[in-house]
Amino acid sequence: MEHTNIPDKNLINTVKELEQEPVNSHQAQQMQQDKNDRRKEMIKDLDEVVKFKNNDQHPHR
Repeated sequence: MEHTNIPDKNLINTVKELEQEPVNSHQAQQMQQDKNDRRKEMIKDLDEVVKFKNNDQHPHR
């Protein structure tokens, strides 16, 4: 594995999240929901990539 000077995107996002402290429980809940929504969207996108690759490998299915 090569080392690069580019910081890890996940670590950058984590640091940004830690910099934002929720003021109250409602804001904390909203921040958690946003995180869950992003995770769900990422999983959906990955599933679509896998389906595309599978269809590309087996075009006559």
